[in-house]
Amino acid sequence: MAIISEHHIFLSEDANVGLQTRLKDSITRAIWDGRFAPGDRLPATRALARHLRISRITVSLAYDSLLATGYIISVARSGYFVAPDAPTRIEAVGPSGNGATERLDWSSRLGPPPAALGAQANPADWRRYKYPFIFGEPDVARFPVDDWRDCVRRALGKRHFEQIAYDARDRDDPFLLEQIVRRSVSGRGVAASVDEVLVTAGAQNALWLMVQVLFPRRSGVVAMEDPGYPELRNLLLQQGLEIRPVPVDREGMKVDEIPSDVDAVFATPSHQAPTGATMSMARRNALLERAEQDDFIVIEDDYDYEMSYSSPALPALKSLDQRGRVAYIGSFSKSIFPGLRLGYLTADAELIDHVRAVRTLSERHPPGLTQKTVAYFLSEGHYNSHSRRMRMRMARRNEVLREALAQHGLTPALERATGGTTLWLRGPDGMVDTEIVAALREKSVLVEAGSAFYARDDAPQNRLRLGFATIETALIPDGVALIAEAIRG
Repeated sequence: MAIISEHHIFLSEDANVGLQTRLKDSITRAIWDGRFAPGDRLPATRALARHLRISRITVSLAYDSLLATGYIISVARSGYFVAPDAPTRIEAVGPSGNGATERLDWSSRLGPPPAALGAQANPADWRRYKYPFIFGEPDVARFPVDDWRDCVRRALGKRHFEQIAYDARDRDDPFLLEQIVRRSVSGRGVAASVDEVLVTAGAQNALWLMVQVLFPRRSGVVAMEDPGYPELRNLLLQQGLEIRPVPVDREGMKVDEIPSDVDAVFATPSHQAPTGATMSMARRNALLERAEQDDFIVIEDDYDYEMSYSSPALPALKSLDQRGRVAYIGSFSKSIFPGLRLGYLTADAELIDHVRAVRTLSERHPPGLTQKTVAYFLSEGHYNSHSRRMRMRMARRNEVLREALAQHGLTPALERATGGTTLWLRGPDGMVDTEIVAALREKSVLVEAGSAFYARDDAPQNRLRLGFATIETALIPDGVALIAEAIRG
């Protein structure tokens, strides 16, 4: 039950209708629209009369009329409340609307909607599935909640409250910028100053900002991996850009197949999305050489880099960049939890200033409390400890998953992965991934169809992506048995 403020009740300006009728109609429409819900308490007659500058008897008469028609009820010594069975709009005027004005035809103005989350997106009710082989959801049972709460409390302390409460305009939290420079990008071999870092609302927001800055006229040619990140492809298409898909193998993007006419290249070198391949050192150097030769920009999405557990992580492309051609995107949304929606962009200071200006047009800056909390989470060492525990857990799950697949004669596309939280599975010829996905859902198993990650129409149908960040280790063998059974069927 909510208490309805008198400030939420308005009178129309129709001078041809009496005040009592105008007040009754205003409350009726609010109930029809769902703004006033059953059980909500209406303002006292004296307070509402004072606010609307009308007589109290007018308010009382309007309430009496609403009582008589069943919209509100009166409770002794408590006041007036919206009735539990108040009439709806359809009950009052009939299904035809009884002469209601015709709604605006938005479809003719907007055109087709941009592509949103596609077939690879997790269903909203994924938690009810016993075997969720999905990517992008947190292992909340192992998250250091107490440490996080302590960081929130410190961020809300008196010494910081003015900073997070005031409008920071286009600036980011300096404490967080310092921690990103010292404890995040430095671990990837990147030497950056705070002027070369911008905080974003996750990696997706960073990608969007880069596209706005690099292609303000909504024209250009870009290259991206195929298979690749579907939401990036959707973003590029929505911006009217021409996409040149570049194949991927065990060493990542095939640099020698990047066309010479591109303006920018989007890559996920650490753990290629979705195959999990790590770009070799030779390919990294070759990519930077091609960027210099053909004069294009590289946007490095350092996807899942924290989960490098079977061998030392290779240095980021940005750390090898001598000319400032690489814009590096990192994110805390997967390594802490997805609902955080916090990431960062590292690039030359001139580019960062430009991106910051564009960011102010949409969101000014990410929430100050979130920034300050993450800064403490990093500075206190909780982030590194959590990442280390996660790497150990993911390494074990990866091992169990591969052993279970081998027992059923299923072959991962990569014989050996350097890390990550997903596995790219190659099924037998003739397999149709979408049919497998649908069949497995009936058995409480969630997997992702590989064809959703390809740009071309003739995408292979015998690929599945299996995530193991969320599923319990003990459940992996039984889940794999069901996957194998569905593929055999």
